[in-house]
Amino acid sequence: MTELKLMALDAEDLAVIAAHLQDAVLRIEDMAYLKGERRFAIVLNRFDWTHAAKDNKRGNRFVRRRAGVRIEQVRTAKVQGLDLSQKDRVLSLLTLTFDEGTAPQGAITLTFAGGGAVRLEVECIEAAVTDLGAAWRTPRKPEHAGE
Repeated sequence: MTELKLMALDAEDLAVIAAHLQDAVLRIEDMAYLKGERRFAIVLNRFDWTHAAKDNKRGNRFVRRRAGVRIEQVRTAKVQGLDLSQKDRVLSLLTLTFDEGTAPQGAITLTFAGGGAVRLEVECIEAAVTDLGAAWRTPRKPEHAGE
């Protein structure tokens, strides 16, 4: 299996990363805003949608992969609907979106199932996702209402 390594420098690139991270799971303690470095970092377990589309046609199981995400040029980070003291709480990432401000500035929002969100005010879009090598089979494919 090919490891994922993507970089985003505009909203279109960020949408590609968002598609790959849809339904990723993580614990609250796996997110960090590194104010001094102006970076937001996450380690998560992403569902491999590319593998699901290709290999599962042959009856293979689905796959999750450990991945690292970094978002650079972060000016501020705000949390809504999440209790950061619940470090072991598992979150399911629904999507990442970009709301443009005065170009190239804007806000990247990570939206989680259950209503929680993290909003990152950024100087510009500079984000990356990299698989960290670990992958394992999972019996279930994430499902969404209306599918």
